[in-house]
Amino acid sequence: MNSIYPDLIALSPLILLAVSAVVVMLAAAFYRNPRPVIMLTLLGLILSFTSLFLPQSIASRQVTALLVLDHYALFFIGLIVVATFVVAVLCYRYFGGNESRHEALYILLLLAALGGGVLVASSHFASFLLGLELLSISLFALIAYPRFTERPLEAGIKYLILAGFSSGLLLFGMALVYAQLGTMQFAKIGTMLTAPDQALELYGLAGLALIVTGVGFKLALVPFHMWTPDVYEGAPAPITAFIATVSKGAMLALLLRYFLMAGAYQSHQITFALSLVAVTSILVGNLLALLQDNIKRILAYSSIAQLGYLLVGFLAFDPLAIEAVAYFLTAYFVTMLGAFGVVTVRSGGFNGGDNDGSGGVAERDSDRLADYAGLFWHRPWLAGVFTAMLLSLAGIPLTMGFIGKFYILAAGVEASLWIPVIALVIGSTIGLFYYLRIIAVMCAPGSQAITEPTMRPVASPSLVESVMLAALALLLIWLGVFPAQLIDVLEGTVVNLS
Repeated sequence: MNSIYPDLIALSPLILLAVSAVVVMLAAAFYRNPRPVIMLTLLGLILSFTSLFLPQSIASRQVTALLVLDHYALFFIGLIVVATFVVAVLCYRYFGGNESRHEALYILLLLAALGGGVLVASSHFASFLLGLELLSISLFALIAYPRFTERPLEAGIKYLILAGFSSGLLLFGMALVYAQLGTMQFAKIGTMLTAPDQALELYGLAGLALIVTGVGFKLALVPFHMWTPDVYEGAPAPITAFIATVSKGAMLALLLRYFLMAGAYQSHQITFALSLVAVTSILVGNLLALLQDNIKRILAYSSIAQLGYLLVGFLAFDPLAIEAVAYFLTAYFVTMLGAFGVVTVRSGGFNGGDNDGSGGVAERDSDRLADYAGLFWHRPWLAGVFTAMLLSLAGIPLTMGFIGKFYILAAGVEASLWIPVIALVIGSTIGLFYYLRIIAVMCAPGSQAITEPTMRPVASPSLVESVMLAALALLLIWLGVFPAQLIDVLEGTVVNLS
């Protein structure tokens, strides 16, 4: 009993997410009303986040061979829970509030968050696959949730096909690694590879390459990125925020742990391939974003470039690099949640709905550049929040994005990754153009905005949405001006991992 209790304490954030999903499901079954369901969902997320502080006395708890609950895992579980909280709040009014039966949406959100939490705590291929599939299947249902609307359904089918294909590559890669080494535990793989008479042979290298390819599809890195703009554009706006943050953040955190524990970074072939992927993701993502007139597609290509920036720090594989990746990923979460939060509020979402929560959806989100013409003159604070998020993505000083890029740049220079570093600088310069383009459209003269034929009415956000967007903007600037608080936390999270 004494040995079980610490395990339960360590697992409490994940247990509470699972229990919350069951409680919300029962509440939805017995009382069909979205208001108590959203309240239970938010309460479960708050309890899960609070429980993150319980295992702090356990430096690093290995729970069976599948999960390791250390400060690194707890930090990213906290990010996932907070992001899910923000998305759940955004979903309520977007999907019709009390006028639409959309209780199942919150069950899927909790399950997806649970899958992401399992991913970041995984130390074994079995838990890796379990968390990944729980996240992917929930995301497929979330993307296609307005199932009688063409674009979300098309985006959901595309995501389902690509998710199945990438999962097949991952499974085959895991099988090949197991065929050579006879283990699926990350730490044991690393121990075997450090032995003087052991190295990755054909099976192991092919398996590692397939795993990297499968992860590349999940992270939407070039050349595995083609699904991203279509899915971002077709998915409901708050669900797009969830894909951009929780899905990609959980996978990247898992990949970093795997490469360090399994010693995969010692393979020069893999590091060369990742360097190539990083450079092409930065350049292709930024160049294709220049050609877009759709906000969601611009942010989709921007996210491809942002993940390329992260890989530059990822390739350094030292304590500074891990801190850089964690800080940049935190900044990425805040900016993407804020940016898609503005798109969600601007879109308005459902105009009423059927009893099953599937009808009444707007024909499209407010995702065209023309929809934001003159926004500064109609909703100046909303335009201000969006501007702060875009400037952070561009890496402008006084934002978290600037500190994150500087951190990544320092890690890349210290590791002498000159070509990725040059690509990072060039990509950031290109990206500045399309971010400033959006800002210029929002600040267009009021008369031009009024006469724009495609201009849609500006929706009024709820008080909770307004407070949440303001909090994200303040956090973005506060941690950009005073980053030491977050850096101190990150130094404690990476000490054991590195």
